[in-house]
Amino acid sequence: MGLEHADDAGVFRISDELALVQTLDFFTPIVDDPYTFGLIAAANALSDVYAMGGRPLTAMNIVAFPIDTMDISVLTEILAGGLEKLKEANVALVGGHSVSDSELKYGMSITGVVHPQRVLTNLGARPGDALVLTKPLGTGIMGTAIKAELADPAVVQRVEVSMAMLNRAAAEIAAGFPLHACTDVTGFGLLGHGCEMTCGAGLGLLVRGSALPIFPEMAGYADIGLLPAGLSRNRDHWARNLEISTGVARHLVDAVCDPQTSGGLLLAIDGAEADRLVDELRRAGVAAASRVAEVVADTEERFVLLP
Repeated sequence: MGLEHADDAGVFRISDELALVQTLDFFTPIVDDPYTFGLIAAANALSDVYAMGGRPLTAMNIVAFPIDTMDISVLTEILAGGLEKLKEANVALVGGHSVSDSELKYGMSITGVVHPQRVLTNLGARPGDALVLTKPLGTGIMGTAIKAELADPAVVQRVEVSMAMLNRAAAEIAAGFPLHACTDVTGFGLLGHGCEMTCGAGLGLLVRGSALPIFPEMAGYADIGLLPAGLSRNRDHWARNLEISTGVARHLVDAVCDPQTSGGLLLAIDGAEADRLVDELRRAGVAAASRVAEVVADTEERFVLLP
């Protein structure tokens, strides 16, 4: 599996007992500190393997660096951050490739393994399922505020810690539950990745705005217009599916459309098991874990945002 349904990674079966999970991701800096950028980029790349139910094993660096205009010490710090996150994930760095470029970019190609019968995809949700989200929304809006130098150091640190947090613990806890589908919430936001779970399946989502985990400062930043360009693109692209109920605060609409960097897992599980999953995740340190949506039969495949 790979491109057919916009899954998070490619999966190639080697035998009845073993399949490879392969992905890559890289992007321009989203924080000022090079070491922290390395941490976040690595966590983001690893997340796709966790989202497929896999265990990452090896990584290769992908680097574009403006060697003529930027001190090499910046790259050294970025690579050190990436390596530190790989060590935390128990993943081996086995190589990589670099090019000279006018714009700094960094990320990784990750290879993992999974049992062919335990692969998770973004399809498979059923009516009566609930969706559980494991990280707060709003990294795009928060990042815009950080770039505008309107966020104080404590806020910056909290956002950076969230983005650098591995989805490993969430994936390991979730593996003990009968999941029906999984994805990670990244550039398409909760709206886009939620709709990917329902498109073509005759399903809809009832999303409870009050249950969404968001950064506390996000609403204020959104209200003064600190919105990333990707947020509007997401809302426009999925406009056919999005239905906003009366009484929904504007910042909650922004939150579901906001493009995420290194966001949380979005887990589809029978509604009767969802609260137990949330409890287990929180006990394991996944503090933001929340039951955010219910899956219903809906031929129009609507993403209904409720207050």
